[in-house]
Amino acid sequence: MSKKKVVSIEDRIPKLKQARKKKANRRLIFYLSIFFLLISIIVYLQSPLSHVHTIEVTGNKALSDKEVVEKSNLTTDTNIWMINQSEIQNAFDGNPIIDSVEVNRKLPWTVEIAIQEFKRVGYIKKESFFYPILGNGKVLSKLKRETISGDAPLLINFDDESTLNQMTTELMKLPQNIRSMISEIHWKPQDDNKNKIVLYMSDGYMVDGTIRNFAEKMKVYPSIVAQLNPKSKGIIHIGVGVYFESFEDKTKDKKIEETTAE
Repeated sequence: MSKKKVVSIEDRIPKLKQARKKKANRRLIFYLSIFFLLISIIVYLQSPLSHVHTIEVTGNKALSDKEVVEKSNLTTDTNIWMINQSEIQNAFDGNPIIDSVEVNRKLPWTVEIAIQEFKRVGYIKKESFFYPILGNGKVLSKLKRETISGDAPLLINFDDESTLNQMTTELMKLPQNIRSMISEIHWKPQDDNKNKIVLYMSDGYMVDGTIRNFAEKMKVYPSIVAQLNPKSKGIIHIGVGVYFESFEDKTKDKKIEETTAE
């Protein structure tokens, strides 16, 4: 009985053997590439290439860039991938100037610290210097200046801290365009009205009102002025009811139609 010779398919089809070899080579190259990629990542993370090179601080006015960076504890030795954003944000908790902090990576080597400070809503004068006041009533004693730019009102006679806080809270609620129209706010408490204030406006009018609900009533100031003769200046009363008192004839009987702010 004769034996049959077994011939492999690879011997019969040489091209198939060559194709399998190429496939094995490609697989080897793939695994080697993954291996060297992982090695490269490890080397990168352990080398100065992954360190922070630049720290950008934006949005800060009251705090200097140096103060913000020192508070964040970031340095050029910090690994950009090991930054704990929550930890940096928590470092600014309790700061009366800072409203919020956002930390962003800007690859390959830059970190941005975006500061949101409480808005400056006014100034207070002490001796011969002016100091900015934030919306939370904080007076920035480090930022004294000899003049003010007119972007926020000057608060006068606000010696009581509680009253100052109430006033700044109301100013925070005002749109910037109306707040910038107020030149001065004088606190003039009376026996029957401890919250009485008098405003001097940049357009020549005066406003007589109270701290309570001041923002709500003052938001309609542009609508009130639009009903008046621009040549006749006087006092706009926005306390109980709204009426205009001219400087010239001292009349108090011109009622003004109240407009509800949207």
